[in-house]
Amino acid sequence: MTITVTGDLPMVNACHCHACRKHSGHYEVSVDVPRSALKVSGEAHVKWYQSSEKVRRGFCGHCGSTLFWDPVFHNWTAIAMGMFDTPTHTQIARHIFVSEKGDYYQLTDGLPQNAR
Repeated sequence: MTITVTGDLPMVNACHCHACRKHSGHYEVSVDVPRSALKVSGEAHVKWYQSSEKVRRGFCGHCGSTLFWDPVFHNWTAIAMGMFDTPTHTQIARHIFVSEKGDYYQLTDGLPQNAR
């Protein structure tokens, strides 16, 4: 499976919420792109589960890798940064949901931190 994003990637979010940490195994770093800019080749390999009434999460049906976070009432999809080959020409802009971050790591990069 491969993805193609039309246009430059915007700045990236690092989410530390409970759900993203459970889904990814650590905090989740992703980039939000308009659905119209995202093309998935081999989409049959993407498996989805509805993690809440507002969000579905996509993962690889072969290896289980985290792929997408998809808010069903918006017109964008968050793509896990691990999906991209380098260089991506973007970087993390901020940490979000740091009020829920794990107690086993510290954030020391000096980037903005949002409690929610």
